This record gives sequence, structure tokens and C-alpha cells, in this order.
Amino acid sequence: MGKKGQLYVFTGPSGTGKGTILGQVLERDKNVFLSVSATTRAPRGEEQDGVHYYFLTHEAFKEKIKQGAFLEYAQYVGNYYGTLEAPVDQQLAQGRDVVLEIEVQGAMQIHNKRPDAVMVFVAPPSMDELERRLRGRGTESDEKVQGRLQTARQEMGFANRFDYIITNDRLENAVADLLAVLAAERCRNRDKIDK
Repeated sequence: MGKKGQLYVFTGPSGTGKGTILGQVLERDKNVFLSVSATTRAPRGEEQDGVHYYFLTHEAFKEKIKQGAFLEYAQYVGNYYGTLEAPVDQQLAQGRDVVLEIEVQGAMQIHNKRPDAVMVFVAPPSMDELERRLRGRGTESDEKVQGRLQTARQEMGFANRFDYIITNDRLENAVADLLAVLAAERCRNRDKIDK
């Protein structure tokens, strides 16, 4: 029987570049599977069911909550988001490492439910830089940016509960740091040697 994959939780405040970092890591490391989240929000643009998200109705999502089908879930801006347990466990059983890119609230649920998960927090170099990045998107009102900054301050309070903290000051450094975390964890002694 082959080696089981490792579960990684990858989180941090909005605007820290989590998706960009992960995108580059996934291009370089083909043994990493990015978990697809479920949501009740409507698809945007070219998003496809089962590729970008599993799009569920509110009723279907609530039924899955009752069934205990989620590793974690949260309600955010009127919609539910969550990670279905079955597809994650399937990939882990096949020996692939699985990364969950989720909100801090969900990360804490995973931390309690799966204490063997490797917890990685992405931090901005400063709150001023985070504000600059959020405003630079040009997609949200000043009120929404202020709300995201307030949430980011609260989320930063959880950083000390993570195994690794990656500060995204320069993208290439942050990508190298995450690749180093993956390499280190694959070398960690977790009953790897047959006796």
C-alpha cells in the first residue's frame, strides 16, 4: 500500500496573494491537489461546476451540513462555503497532498477536526501594504475595503496558531517558501521507514 498524502490548510487575509502563490506552486509541484470548495453563491463568468466550485443550492448545502459531509463550512456575505470531506479523503488515499485554500474561520475548524493537517498562514508585509493591494484591485467600495481590513486585523490574531507563516513581501520568495514547506513536510519522519 502506498503512502497517504498530507493535508495542508492554506489561509490568510484577503489581499495577501494566496491564490497567486498557490497557482505558481501547483504549476511546479504536480503531486499537490487543490481542493474544490462548495458554495451557494452563483457562478461568475467562466466558472464551472466541479472545477472552480461545487455550486449547491442553499437547501442542498444545509442537507450536507446535516449529513456531516463537510470538513469545514462557514457563512460569508449571505452565502455558504465549505470543504466536502469525501473528495479530500479520496485524494489523500491516492497519495496526493491536498491543499485547502480557505478562510481563517474554516482553517480553525480543520485544525480542531484534523490535528495532523499542516497549517500555513499567509501574512501581508504590513497592514499599509495590504490596504494598498486591496485598493489597487479597484473592484470594491471604500466601505468594503475598510471591512476587509478590519477582518484582516482579526485574522492576523490567529497567525500564532499555525505551523508556518509565509510573509508575501515578494511573490517569488513566498512561492519558494511554500515549496520549501512542502519539501520539509515530505521529509518529516511520520512512520515512513518500514520496520
